[in-house]
Amino acid sequence: MLRENLEAVEERIARAVQKCGRKREEITLVAVTKVFPADVILEGYELGLRDFGENYVQEFQGKFPVVKGLQEARFHLIGHLQSNKSRVAAEMFDVIETVDSAKLASRLNSADKPVEIMLEVKLSEEESKAGALPEELAALAEAVRGCPNLQLTGLMTMPPWNDEAEPSRHYFRRLKELADQLELRKLSMGMSHDFEVAIEEGSTHIRVGTALFGRRRKPV
Repeated sequence: MLRENLEAVEERIARAVQKCGRKREEITLVAVTKVFPADVILEGYELGLRDFGENYVQEFQGKFPVVKGLQEARFHLIGHLQSNKSRVAAEMFDVIETVDSAKLASRLNSADKPVEIMLEVKLSEEESKAGALPEELAALAEAVRGCPNLQLTGLMTMPPWNDEAEPSRHYFRRLKELADQLELRKLSMGMSHDFEVAIEEGSTHIRVGTALFGRRRKPV
């Protein structure tokens, strides 16, 4: 099933990049494996997936011993990170996409391990959404760039949920504008239902779970 789903996702990516004149190699497919066992990561790896997204530090701690030896695999934290879990997160994840404060950046830096960082940006008024506000980004970027163990590469956002893809477009476009202002080249935006629109608006990292693995299994 995963093989067929991956082929279908790749076909969607191919159509999207062709439509907007981009290249497939400009897009990183981050397979979102939260609430799935480590075996799913291993299966995806065998099929050629190399980037995997997880939401919860504690959950990934249980999978990490099984998957840490996968060569060229990169693990992305795409869920909210509490500062008291920053050290263990830095040890396990190659990319942390949800940095939203200078305090969190400082904690990650003190783990003394090189980590790629993206800043999570809050572009909607939904209280449930995390992230730094657009007007806070310049100062936050400066703080992260002052941390020798952190490499700031891009921005990440999550628009309000909508069954349709088109309503996400202006959020994606706004994130691209902010990244250009900060001279950041990576944009983590777009999920299973709207990644074509995200690619059209400049996304470099799409976070795809449901289209690859189906609906989330309930944790045991």
